[in-house]
Amino acid sequence: MRNYCILPSPIVSLPVVGNVVGGDDRFPVRRIYCVGRNYADHVTEMGGDPNRSTPIFFTKSRETIVQSGATISYPPLTENLHFEVELVVAIAGNIDGKTEVFGYGVGLDMTRRDMQAAAKKGGKPWDMAKNFEDSAPCSAIMKASAAPDISAAAITLTNEGVVKQSSTLDKMIWSVDEIIAHLNKTVPLAAGDLIYTGTPEGVGSVVAGETLVGTIDGLPEIKVTYA
Repeated sequence: MRNYCILPSPIVSLPVVGNVVGGDDRFPVRRIYCVGRNYADHVTEMGGDPNRSTPIFFTKSRETIVQSGATISYPPLTENLHFEVELVVAIAGNIDGKTEVFGYGVGLDMTRRDMQAAAKKGGKPWDMAKNFEDSAPCSAIMKASAAPDISAAAITLTNEGVVKQSSTLDKMIWSVDEIIAHLNKTVPLAAGDLIYTGTPEGVGSVVAGETLVGTIDGLPEIKVTYA
């Protein structure tokens, strides 16, 4: 038994649904990878070129995970906190040289948009605009074996019951398989990794007191409230 000089961080995990005996299985999160600019209309609304190019990736710490039903404190250093609803892919590991998908969920890539804009304008990194406390809310993970065909499923986000984002997963520029292939060229994906696959158009701000609900047909929802 090892003696650690400080107390190790607790394991971050998400509940698992679908073909689960007893209903208490958990998915331990290792790393979070996020895809930028994966819906053409969102690229356009952000002032980018919607033409297909090499995917853009950034990361969030696993400690930024928030489970559905939570109340979140509005983060510091921003007056323009944006929601981005996304399909989340959970990785089971590499089996016989192939990266296997464990399951799917719905996530929110929360963004301090004013901080991001200022960093971009100054030619500086915008890590802290994406990777901050409670910035990666995520639903329970539905096992792939229990999930319906989601290739063209509707993806929606509501703020206080009003639809803000609405699209379908077949409008992703890069498919799940392509995203996995591109990531594996840069970093070896492993069991416990989550991939946030990008957001459709309609991103916008949330303020204290408002509730966000993200859904993808056939998958568990993500619901969080800002205090």
